[in-house]
Amino acid sequence: MERAWLHQERFLLGLILHLLLQGPSLGTPLTESLLSTGRGDTFTINCSGFDQDGVDPAAFQAVFDRKAFRPVVNYSIPIQVNISFTMSAILEVNEQLQLMTSFLWLNVIWYNQFIRWNPEECGGIRTLSIVAENLWIPDIFIREFMDVDQTPSGLMAYVNSDGRIKYDKPMQVVSLCDLDIFYFPFDEQNCTLTFSSFIYTVENMVLGMEKEVWEILNTSQNLIQSKGEWVLLGIYQRAMKMTVDTGQYDQIIFYVDIRRRPTLYVINLLVPSSFLIAIDALSFYLPAESQTRAPFKMTLLLGYNVFLLMMNDILPDSGTPLISIYFALCLSMMVLSLLETIFISYMLHLATTQPPPMPRWLHSLLLHGTRAMKCCPTVPQKGTKGLDLAPAHLPGLKDPVELVGKVPDRREAELHGCPGSTMARQEDEAQKQHLVGLWVQFSHMMDSLLFRLYLLFMATFVITVIVLWNT
Repeated sequence: MERAWLHQERFLLGLILHLLLQGPSLGTPLTESLLSTGRGDTFTINCSGFDQDGVDPAAFQAVFDRKAFRPVVNYSIPIQVNISFTMSAILEVNEQLQLMTSFLWLNVIWYNQFIRWNPEECGGIRTLSIVAENLWIPDIFIREFMDVDQTPSGLMAYVNSDGRIKYDKPMQVVSLCDLDIFYFPFDEQNCTLTFSSFIYTVENMVLGMEKEVWEILNTSQNLIQSKGEWVLLGIYQRAMKMTVDTGQYDQIIFYVDIRRRPTLYVINLLVPSSFLIAIDALSFYLPAESQTRAPFKMTLLLGYNVFLLMMNDILPDSGTPLISIYFALCLSMMVLSLLETIFISYMLHLATTQPPPMPRWLHSLLLHGTRAMKCCPTVPQKGTKGLDLAPAHLPGLKDPVELVGKVPDRREAELHGCPGSTMARQEDEAQKQHLVGLWVQFSHMMDSLLFRLYLLFMATFVITVIVLWNT
């Protein structure tokens, strides 16, 4: 009896020793038993009980421990990472700093070969949400990014039963953009967003497209519902490789085409400026010798300068846009108009007191100018009927006879018994009247030319605005 008990005890002791020697294979931790591994690409997670007791974190612990490495079985094969994004807002475009601020939803999709489970054994569970910090995440970044990444922590990733992982990341992107503001406020900008990996070369990671570009564009345009300053016109895509030292990095470049809404700037900038320049053009119908014409133009010029000072904050801080050239031309036209009014007033005053002789070249220019005006019928004016010159189309100048006084002809002088010396004086007065008429006609011509220049400038401006707005 004692021998049998001793034999049984030796058998049990030998069995315990055998189990201890085989411990590494039979006494593996629970996390290793829940992830059954084998040769090749078979990695199946034991998900039994997930539909009744919830997800057991220990079932994924082996996957979590591998998050520092690329989730591939064969490490020599690059992992395929597909990306797409949705632009939900264009927040700001800074012309001075050459920056565009937008809000994106970045979508990154890849496969983790260490995650597999059978949905039928898990109560039909096909998708789980796992904290992204526990998984391997591709280091996708935007090359034009010029700010600190403010992505919130604790984001979730959606994991399918076949190992497909979808990671959505909200981003406020402050990106560098080459802005051309020459056609402001009718400008159209093209900014780039270049997605690439910071660490992995093409031997380790290959980038691809999750969606077609037209799908990204349609989704983004549907989400941008705010009536902001910018409109999304198009998104285009191009894939290329960037070589740094001896390594090549996969890149996907998106070209974002945006256009500014010009209505605000047309109402606040172009319309008031056009009104002021139109009023200044209409001021040519005031008499040139009138004392109210020059002060009226000076008041308009002062008001236009105040308008430019008030609108200075709306204009871009850098560069020279076309609208700034337009404002400079308007200011120049108003200054030129004021100088012309001052010059004409001075010439009329000089002509009525002591008219200087007109140079031959100026007289020839006046004759050519009046011949050209004869081709364009104008309204006859008082004071130009007695001159052999074409009348100007602008009213306002008095008759030279009214300025100098009526000079009697020789027959009237003889009837009144005027002596010979008086006849000489009368001839001088007649010559003076003729000079006054020439200078008055010259003033008419200058007014007419400047007024036509105003009309040409305003017509060019209107046509330019219409063309830029419709293109």
